[in-house]
Amino acid sequence: MPTSQDMTTTALFSQGASPEPPGDTALLDALQHQVAVFARRAEQTRLAGTGQLRNSMDRAAYLLLNRLDQEGPMGVKALAAGMGIDSSTVTRQVAPLVDTGLVKRTSHPEDGRAVVLQLSPRGQARLEEVRLSRRDLMAQVTEGWTPDEREAFCTLLTRFNSALSARQTGLPAADQPPS
Repeated sequence: MPTSQDMTTTALFSQGASPEPPGDTALLDALQHQVAVFARRAEQTRLAGTGQLRNSMDRAAYLLLNRLDQEGPMGVKALAAGMGIDSSTVTRQVAPLVDTGLVKRTSHPEDGRAVVLQLSPRGQARLEEVRLSRRDLMAQVTEGWTPDEREAFCTLLTRFNSALSARQTGLPAADQPPS
């Protein structure tokens, strides 16, 4: 159920008000409000598991597991650098994943003294379960959207996330790796 603030923003744009130039205060206020609502709804959905316990996974855990799946085994420093966070944060976030058997520590293939983090078979299975559940959720939420609308939203959200990441790191948005 939308809140009165959600409905106010929706009403502004559904009454024929067209988006104005990027410097427009009202549009930027509406944008920041919608981003805040999105963040709240995303967290509520994750915590509720959308009625499916398998969908519920901590955001940090999901992003770490996903990175290890996409890029393969790597050390804490490389993982931290790729995610744009501090090594101590990665160490703290990885510890429960190791304890639960989702991630395993192994010797570096070229330097046996170094330790790398690797997605375990159990971690791979759990990640696939969560991906499937989240994919189903995205299909449900965007059920009335055309494929072009889904693609446009994904493109713009990716661009938005890249710009936020670039702002945080001080790099141009095009130089940012996907999170």
